[in-house]
Amino acid sequence: MHMLLRMSTYFLRTLRDDPADALVPSDKLLTRGGYVRRVAPGIFSWLPLGYLTYRKIEQIIREEMDAAGFQEVHFPALLPTEPYEATNRWTEYGPNLFRLKDRRGVDYLLGPTHEEMFTLMVKDLYSSYKDLPLIIYQIQTKYRDEARPRAGILRGREFVMKDAYSFDLNQDGLDLSYQKHRDAYIKTFERLGLNFVIVSAMSGAMGGSKSEEFLAPCEFGEDTYVKCSKCDYAANVEAVTTPKPKDVDFSKVPAAHVEDTPNTPTIETLVDISNSRKDLNRDDRKWQASDTLKNVVVMLTGPDGKNEPLVVGIPGDREVDMRRLEAALSPATVRVFEETDFPKYPALIKGYIGPQVLGLKSQSKIKFLVDPRVVTGTRWITGSNIAGKHVFDLVAGRDFSADGFIEAAEVKQGDVCPKCEGNLEIARGIEIGHIFQLGKKYAQALELTVLDENGKSQVVTMGSYGIGVSRAVAAIIEQNHDDKGITWPESVAPIDVHLVAAGKEDEIFSAAQEIAQGLEQSGISVMFDDRKNVSPGVKFNDAELLGMPWIVVVGKKLAESKVEVKNRKTGERQDVEVSKIVSHLKSLIK
Repeated sequence: MHMLLRMSTYFLRTLRDDPADALVPSDKLLTRGGYVRRVAPGIFSWLPLGYLTYRKIEQIIREEMDAAGFQEVHFPALLPTEPYEATNRWTEYGPNLFRLKDRRGVDYLLGPTHEEMFTLMVKDLYSSYKDLPLIIYQIQTKYRDEARPRAGILRGREFVMKDAYSFDLNQDGLDLSYQKHRDAYIKTFERLGLNFVIVSAMSGAMGGSKSEEFLAPCEFGEDTYVKCSKCDYAANVEAVTTPKPKDVDFSKVPAAHVEDTPNTPTIETLVDISNSRKDLNRDDRKWQASDTLKNVVVMLTGPDGKNEPLVVGIPGDREVDMRRLEAALSPATVRVFEETDFPKYPALIKGYIGPQVLGLKSQSKIKFLVDPRVVTGTRWITGSNIAGKHVFDLVAGRDFSADGFIEAAEVKQGDVCPKCEGNLEIARGIEIGHIFQLGKKYAQALELTVLDENGKSQVVTMGSYGIGVSRAVAAIIEQNHDDKGITWPESVAPIDVHLVAAGKEDEIFSAAQEIAQGLEQSGISVMFDDRKNVSPGVKFNDAELLGMPWIVVVGKKLAESKVEVKNRKTGERQDVEVSKIVSHLKSLIK
């Protein structure tokens, strides 16, 4: 049964102005519309209207999970540490983990995600292949101590996630479970009214092999992804693979030679001097920024807390993308190499680092990884390890070698697609769902095994599947708003109709009251703006801000027995007779 909500008594206050610290539309509109209140950085309370919306979205997700045959469980948010020590995530998660002690000094954590708990629950109860496959899920609050909580509920320290796990005997079973989730996610996001793309992703700290993200495209999204102009290739920037060029014939390239290159602090100045001085020219074409090899030093910290330097060699026309670098080196963390680090590594001459002294087998013993474009036979201008000098015609495979390849260079608009010959386009989106093939990592660590048909013990194969429930509220607004406020899709709008009594006359209020009751009895939810001392202009502004799909205005036209019906999204208006208003809206609202 729908309750009739009255603006005069509803626990709701709208704000005229955007909150000072809100940067993205959803944060501004949720705060201004009285949907949420910030309690502390990255921590929010839901007000009645916000919680109504949140529950509606949660319900759609739950219905689709149940329809796919998944079973709901519920774990605590406060967890013991032992399982997380067994999987090494007590260390690997680093500072993102909220850690606490009880009165006896025993360590606990607030769950950032619940793989361990799910695995142990199945281990407690199941022991045979006949019990599998199993898929269980929960909708539960998670905690991560984000370094920079931002964008309101999009990146909070407390948030709600739906996380599901599949348990299968082998990879074939996992492939089926993975597909089931993929299909259920597509249905869920379609029902939530979200535009989304599915992109291949990195598995990161979660481990596992295949991984895809569901992203909601929007300009303020914090995930950058690429899509191909020709084929269906789409990937998170972190997961883009660079097509490796063929080796190049270097038989005609002169021997490497070191030259004075004064006043060349940037790649541009280096290229300019190389082209302007005859003695440095190449005979086939002009030197370009992409012919310079930039060797960037970073410091890695492993999960065990040990530090080691790493040099990454990339073409000089690109920057190192830190997120790609971190994803490629996970679980290690990366920081910039500081001034104070250089004295410890005398082989590294700042600004003139060259590959001749790099690599685990070299004198410096510093690990050296290069971009996939640095293949055998490519010729480069790069540092000579002597201040004020660069080396020219240094050939990969002839004059230097690396310890391996790494995907760390920024991806640019127009790069070649790894799947076809098309070009990559860059876009931004919000991660709303993520599906992983975990494989055996957690089951192995926590000894989850079952007996197969031959009575042999097998480690169970797992999949992990998440949807951000609380952030879905914000993601929907990011795609559905205008300069006046929110424009909720019908499926998730907290209320169907916003009914405005616009005027002071008693008959306006009593007619609006009757309409409200009629709508409510026919199963349509109503927000009735019955405030007596508030001007129609303020009421209209509130109705636009709150964003219900249909606005009904009872005002001057009542004299002709008509009311105005407005579609919030399209702005279309229509006058409808009072006697037909309920049946008219019933036909509009699905």
